[in-house]
Amino acid sequence: MKIGKLDHVNVRTRQVEAMVEWYGRVLGMPSGKRPPFPFPGAWLYAGDHPAVHLVGVSDEPANEDPKIEHFAFSASGLRPFVGRLKETGERHEIRVVPSFGIVQVNVWDPDGNHIHIDFDPREDGASEAPAWGDQDSKIKK
Repeated sequence: MKIGKLDHVNVRTRQVEAMVEWYGRVLGMPSGKRPPFPFPGAWLYAGDHPAVHLVGVSDEPANEDPKIEHFAFSASGLRPFVGRLKETGERHEIRVVPSFGIVQVNVWDPDGNHIHIDFDPREDGASEAPAWGDQDSKIKK
C-alpha cells in the first residue's frame, strides 16, 4: 500500500453555523453537498473537494486539549488573503519556514483549531514576510 494525499479533516464542533460562516468568510471554503447523515454537520469545500467535514455535537465538552496541533492547506494569492485578514481584523500570524521559504499564514477557527495556509515563496508579498523566530513574525489583530 502507498499512502496518497490527505483527503480531508473531520472536526467535531458545538457551533456548526459559526464554523461554516468562518471557513467561508476567512478561507473562502463554502459549504456544499453532503450525504444525508443522521447527525448535523457540513462539508466545506476547497474547490471541488470537500476538505473539512464538520460534525455537529451537543453533548460533548469543549475540546480544551486538541490532539491535532494544526492542519494546513496550500494556496495562492498571499497578498489579497493577508489583506482580507487585516481588513476584517482576523487574528493571524505570518512566518517563513526556514530553508524552505514557504510562507505560512496561521489562523484559528471559532473552535480554536489552528490552520495554516502555505504559500509559495515566489508569491507576491512573500519577500515581506518575517523569518521564523523573528519578533515581528506574530502579526495579530
